[in-house]
Amino acid sequence: MTIHTGRVAHQAPTGRRKPQLDPDTRVALHQLATLPDGPARTRLREEIVCAWLPMAHRLARRYSGRGESDEDLRQVAALGLLKAIDRFDPGVGTAFGAFAVPTIIGEIKRHFRDELWAVHVPRRAQELRAQVHRARQELSVRPGHTTITVQDVATHTGMPYEDVLIGLDAQKTFTALSLERPLGGEDTQQTLGDLLGQEDPALGLVDDREAAATGLRTLPERERHILYLRFYLGLTQSEIADRVGVSQMHVSRLLRRSCAYVREKALAAAP
Repeated sequence: MTIHTGRVAHQAPTGRRKPQLDPDTRVALHQLATLPDGPARTRLREEIVCAWLPMAHRLARRYSGRGESDEDLRQVAALGLLKAIDRFDPGVGTAFGAFAVPTIIGEIKRHFRDELWAVHVPRRAQELRAQVHRARQELSVRPGHTTITVQDVATHTGMPYEDVLIGLDAQKTFTALSLERPLGGEDTQQTLGDLLGQEDPALGLVDDREAAATGLRTLPERERHILYLRFYLGLTQSEIADRVGVSQMHVSRLLRRSCAYVREKALAAAP
């Protein structure tokens, strides 16, 4: 079947650009709705896709420069076009172009919302980001707006000042920086990941030390001193025996008895 170019669609103001023409696929779409699955329906569907694909690509170009490649945007738009063709009911009387445009745009917006955010952002914050982004683009082409402030965006859109800040913050979460990114230029050896903190092994001992505090405070001074020499200074039992003036065997007994006492007090104080 031959598909012709028909009525004008999305015509631009006179003098700016040539009007874009919609392909005339009315007969083809009616025929597609009646054909059963098979090679004939597949071929006709492909013809309709090829006819409307330039329109889908024009819609994709509206969203270029937002962190996604033009090729990927065209593929998403083509997917939206396929969905529009499969969902379109020619018996309703609506023009296919009027049905397909919001379907394709919706598919592109879903792609940005679901696939490209580096961090999960609430839907409202995503919508505020889109409003702020659009307002900054509109203000950037106006004379005298070399620097666009938060108040400029709020005045231009009528948005509350706090909502503009939320939208600006949401822009920062749209893409993420690699932890391997060099700091201070390509020649430096330090990366962004080097600035991240690491887990302190001592944090896991905080609860244990607090639990042992009760028993340690009630130990005799000599036993506390022996525990200090063993577990804080790391001395051997022989070295402790020399310092305290007792036998190594006695040090061993004192250590064992003191540890059992501290453990008993800690378990008794546990909730």
